[in-house]
Amino acid sequence: MKTILLIGLGRFGRHIARKLNELNHEVMAVDKNEERVAAALPYVTSAQIGDGTHRDFLSSLGIRNFDVCIVAIGDNFQNSLETTSLLKELGAAKVVARAARDVHAKFLLRNGADDVVYPEKQLASWTAIRYTSDHIFDYIELDGDYAIFEVSVPKNWVEKTIGQIDIRRKYNINILALKRKGILYPSISPETQLGEADTMLVLGTYTSIQKCFHI
Repeated sequence: MKTILLIGLGRFGRHIARKLNELNHEVMAVDKNEERVAAALPYVTSAQIGDGTHRDFLSSLGIRNFDVCIVAIGDNFQNSLETTSLLKELGAAKVVARAARDVHAKFLLRNGADDVVYPEKQLASWTAIRYTSDHIFDYIELDGDYAIFEVSVPKNWVEKTIGQIDIRRKYNINILALKRKGILYPSISPETQLGEADTMLVLGTYTSIQKCFHI
């Protein structure tokens, strides 16, 4: 369990609050809009109405006591930048800030952010990849080259074993797990047989996975 300071309770911030609550983290939520703060109360440990661009207000929260500070402000980049900078000046251990564009990310990273997230850009990429192929059920981007994909088993692989298809040698792709009837099976071996209704979690470069599964 970690202690999280979440600043900004728009739609993105509220989704973060709900997920952090599911994960049983301690969350203090902050927004200058009273209605947003009230809406987040069921999902957070504590909440305050305040402006993250005011040094005295941020200082009163005890910034050094939080494991992670998340700046989820999406409607005013200047406020997001100022809040990010102040958090780092006040001794925040880790600051994660929301960015809408590459230029925003550059400024945030130069002014104190340890990491940057692009919710719209990342979701757009996921949607484009997920819904333009019949073979892909999900994917997680690891960096610019590598990703984990959940893919269906090709017809010519059905009833063959992982050892027989030899995907690692042929395509430099690793099968991490199988999903069968909605249940994940991470304990696999070269003798594991592939079923028609199975999906596979595979790790590799985009190029290798596209070539292997004809995406």
